[in-house]
Amino acid sequence: MSENTARTGLAATPGQTIGPFYGYALPYEKGEQLVHPSHPQAVRLHGVVTDGHGAVVPDALLEIWQADGTGAVPTADGSLVRDGYTFTGFGRAAVDNVGHYTFTTVDPGPTEPGRAAFITLTVFARGLLNRLFTRIYLPEDTAALAADPLLRSLPAERRRTLIARREADGSLRFDVRLQGEEETVFLTYPNLAD
Repeated sequence: MSENTARTGLAATPGQTIGPFYGYALPYEKGEQLVHPSHPQAVRLHGVVTDGHGAVVPDALLEIWQADGTGAVPTADGSLVRDGYTFTGFGRAAVDNVGHYTFTTVDPGPTEPGRAAFITLTVFARGLLNRLFTRIYLPEDTAALAADPLLRSLPAERRRTLIARREADGSLRFDVRLQGEEETVFLTYPNLAD
């Protein structure tokens, strides 16, 4: 105990050795539901977040931003709205204790004719000084994927880290690897203040 602490009777604030603690204030009710699971075009987007050693990251927080099924970028006010009618294109989900996340959304349409449809993903996690950005491309339109400027700029083995897998039940599987072998390609945006 320091001399000042002893005189005032106040305890020193402990150092924060792990954190930040995203699970405290950022998740909100139905944040992972961009549409209700009963929506006719509802699709499950899910996966696991792992670190450079392949161990699950049990305290990550993910955000997605996307166009609707027609490719229109939502402009509705209030990205946290979950009224069952308004599609805001934004969702936020915390991973569970085994690093798994799930969103209920719709397949986005391409924002321009001939372009590949994708979902923007942001990752927050302990040990990251800044959030990470990536894209989740839909696997079906192989011609649009082959023509996509971002994917074309990457070596073939790195491209696949950005393309989701369509599972037998119609859901999309997209695993996020933060470092190491099979690391997900992460993006930087010029002039983006963090």
